[in-house]
Amino acid sequence: MPSLSSKVKSINCRNFINGEFIEPNHTNTFENVNPATEEVIGWVAEATKEEVDLAVQSAKKALKGPWKNFTVKERSSIIRKIGDLILENVEELAVLEATDTGKPYSLALEMDIKRSAHNFHFFADYVTSLGNESYNQDNIALHYSVTRPVGVVGMINPWNLPLLLLTWKLAPCLASGSTAVMKPAELTPMTATRLVELCKEAGVPDGVVNLVHGFGSNSAGAFISEHPDVDAITFTGETSTGTVIMKAAAPTLKKVSFELGGKNPNIIFADSDIDEVIDTTLKSSFMNQGEVCLCGSRIYVQRPVYDQFIEKFVARTKQLRVGDPFEDSTDVGAVIGKEHYEKVMKYIQIAKEEGGNILTGGDRPSHMEKGYFIEPTIVTGLTQQSRCVREEIFGPVVVVMPFDDEEEVIEYANDTHYGLGATIWTNDLRRAHRVAAQIEAGMIWVNTWYLRDLRTPFGGMKHSGIGREGGTHSFEFYCEVSNVTIKL
Repeated sequence: MPSLSSKVKSINCRNFINGEFIEPNHTNTFENVNPATEEVIGWVAEATKEEVDLAVQSAKKALKGPWKNFTVKERSSIIRKIGDLILENVEELAVLEATDTGKPYSLALEMDIKRSAHNFHFFADYVTSLGNESYNQDNIALHYSVTRPVGVVGMINPWNLPLLLLTWKLAPCLASGSTAVMKPAELTPMTATRLVELCKEAGVPDGVVNLVHGFGSNSAGAFISEHPDVDAITFTGETSTGTVIMKAAAPTLKKVSFELGGKNPNIIFADSDIDEVIDTTLKSSFMNQGEVCLCGSRIYVQRPVYDQFIEKFVARTKQLRVGDPFEDSTDVGAVIGKEHYEKVMKYIQIAKEEGGNILTGGDRPSHMEKGYFIEPTIVTGLTQQSRCVREEIFGPVVVVMPFDDEEEVIEYANDTHYGLGATIWTNDLRRAHRVAAQIEAGMIWVNTWYLRDLRTPFGGMKHSGIGREGGTHSFEFYCEVSNVTIKL
C-alpha cells in the first residue's frame, strides 16, 4: 500500500509536557529506524531528568486543577472522544505503527489501531456503571467505600503493540481521574506522539497527559520509576525489566502493575478438530512476527494426532508470506530491530545445537535484501529442558513436542517460571474444565486464542506479572479506596 505510506511523513518525536511539545536540545536526541527498510525515519528527543520531573510536577498539579472537578460523565465524554478521534485518523495511525514496528499494515489497522479506539470506548462506558460498596452492620453502623484517583501514574510501554497497550493503560487511568506520565518504548515512539495530540484535541486539560521519550536505566524509564511524586507504575515488557522497575519503585512504596514475559503452552488433545486447531495455531504462533506476550510458543500435541498436526502445520506455515508491511499479500513483517533480530536468530542456532529439527524456516527470507525479516520457524526434537523450550524468544519461532496423557502435559505446561497464558484444544467438556483448573496461568483459552472481553481479568502469575487489568481490576489499580463508617 505505497499510496497510504506516502500520505504520512515520519514524525520527529518530542516530549509533551503540560499540554505542549518541548523543543529538544539536539545533542540529546536519538534516531528512529524503520525495521523493514533499516532507514532512519526521524529523531526522538530523549527526556532529561529535569524534563521528567517537569512532566511529573505538571501531572501532580493537574490532579488539583480543573481535572479534579470533572464529573464522571464529563470524563467519560472526553475518553469517548479520544476513541472517536483514533478512528477518524485510523489509516494515518496504522501507517505510523506499521512503519515503526515492521508489522503488516493490515494487522496494525485491525488489531492495533481499531482495538485502541475500542479501549477508550469501553472504559468511557464502563466508568459510568461503577458503584461503591455499602454494608449495614446490624443497624449499629453503616459502612461505605469512597474511591479517589491514585494520583500520578507512570506508564512504561513495550514496542510490540505500542498504541494498543498504551491505550489499555491510559483509558482507565483517565476514567479514574488520575493523571499520566507516559514513556513509550524507544523503538516505537510515533503513535504515542500522535496520541497526545488527539488527547488535547479531545479536551483533556493540560498536564493530565504527559509524554517523555527515552530508554530505561539512566534515562526516562528510571527517572519515572524512582520519582517520589509518581504514585503508581504500570509496565508491560520483559520480566528482567520488571524486576529493575520494582527495585526502583520500592523505596517510595509505589503501587505497581506488571504484565511481563510468557512462554505459553498450547495443548492439543487428540479429540480436537485439527483443521480448526491449525487455523488458530498459525495466528497464536506467528501473528505480529511472534512478538506477542501471549503467543503459544510451546505446542504440545497428543501423540495419536502428532504426525497429522505436524504435516498440516508445516504445510500451512510454508504458505505464510513474509515481506513488505505495506503489501496486501504480506502475512509476516519484520521483527523490531537489529538487536532483536540477532537474538531470535541466535535462539534458532541454539535449537540446532540442542538437537532440534528445523522443519521449516530458520533463516532470513532470500527475497528480502534489507530489513529484519525472519522466516516463520517450526522446531521439533527438543526436550523439556532445552533453552528454546524454557526461555522466551519473542519471535516467529515455535517448538512442537508430543505427549501421551493429561497428567504428563499438565506437568509440562506448568514446568516454567512463566504463567501468563495457555490454550487448550479438546472437544471433551469435562477434560476442558479439568485441565484448565490445573494450568498455572492468568489467562486460559479453550478452543480459541486471544479472544478478549475487556471486563475480564488480564494478567499473569509467577514471573509473568503482578496484578490484573480489565474492568473493575483496572480501577482497583488506578484508584485508592477509603472505607467510611457511620455509627447509627
